[in-house]
Amino acid sequence: MAAPCKDCTPQDQISQDQIHHEVQDYYGRVLQKSQDLKTNACITPTRPVPKAVRDALQRVHEEVVARYYGCGLIIPECLASCRVLDLGSGSGRDCYMLSQLVGEQGHVTGIDMTEAQVEVAKKHIAYHMEKFGYQKPNVEFFQGYMENLGDVGLTDESYDIVISNCVINLAPDKRAVLQEAYRVLKPGGEMYFSDVYANQHLSEAVRKHRVLWGECLTGALFWRDLYSIAKEVGFSPPCLVTASPITVSNKELERIIGDCCFVSATYRLFKVPGSSRAGPGQVIYNGGIVGHERELVFDANFTFKEGEVVDVDAEMAAILRSSRFAEKFLIQAGGTDGAVAQGCCHGKMKVGSSSCWALGWGHCCCVLSRGYPEVSVGGRVTQGGHVPDQAGACGRLDGT
Repeated sequence: MAAPCKDCTPQDQISQDQIHHEVQDYYGRVLQKSQDLKTNACITPTRPVPKAVRDALQRVHEEVVARYYGCGLIIPECLASCRVLDLGSGSGRDCYMLSQLVGEQGHVTGIDMTEAQVEVAKKHIAYHMEKFGYQKPNVEFFQGYMENLGDVGLTDESYDIVISNCVINLAPDKRAVLQEAYRVLKPGGEMYFSDVYANQHLSEAVRKHRVLWGECLTGALFWRDLYSIAKEVGFSPPCLVTASPITVSNKELERIIGDCCFVSATYRLFKVPGSSRAGPGQVIYNGGIVGHERELVFDANFTFKEGEVVDVDAEMAAILRSSRFAEKFLIQAGGTDGAVAQGCCHGKMKVGSSSCWALGWGHCCCVLSRGYPEVSVGGRVTQGGHVPDQAGACGRLDGT
């Protein structure tokens, strides 16, 4: 049975059931390998991958890798001994990588609604545990819906991190997905996920197109809606990590899409306790996170170098203070709330290591904000903000 939408009419619910069925069929029967995809929405490259992650990927069974359709690699930092939940885990590729990175004392849970994908993941548990040298499995897989995690027994505040790799767009009720992720996260926990976003609300023709559902485009959120949903659910403002444009190679699909533009973006959301909110601060990264020992690129706004003092706003101070990153930082009160100064897109930012052009924002900022007086930068919305033009230089949305 499909996960119900609390706010839907009976007719809407029929549509939701049909969407689940179509997506299951597309990923379970129609697609047999990643090359069968008609857009790059689900195979978008990410930022440079640490050696530890590359090594972990090489140890994942070839069938698991071949049947995986996510957006590049979605692997957060600082994972040792963490409990991680993967929403829409598919064939289990990310779960088996995470299994190695959290270690034998950590745990990884994958949930996916497509039976054929879950079967591939489960089939290779023993293979991977033997390869990793673990005495007992630290991974488990469930067939179910990410809108209703309680149906498979996932309890409140039981995970340190929730990840998702280009899957939430396939869910008809995205608010329910974020609400469930928030519920199962521990205080200070993080939702780290990639997904597809549009620069406008989608037309009826796009929203009803079967192939575009499977290709991750029909379910794309209008980017503003992510911010409103995250706020309603209780998350901190979204922090943008990476963004890149999506290309459509099929002429018929191009015609149906029209002038709508899509991007693949990775965001991080945090479940910040109220007690952790105490104003802006100054932080020093102590180093030592595997794969990021000397420098931690946290998002498009903040890069923390080992031993270097960085002024952070109240939101970032609260995130670092309450999350698993706390022990990796020296955090002191002070600084100014306007000290978010590490990227060329923000009106107050000085040019730093996280340049917009390096993120692919020469296109994406314009896509996400075209025609609007606001631009989202690293999870913060600025009025009349700066966006890069096609050459990578910064220009204002009003044309100045």
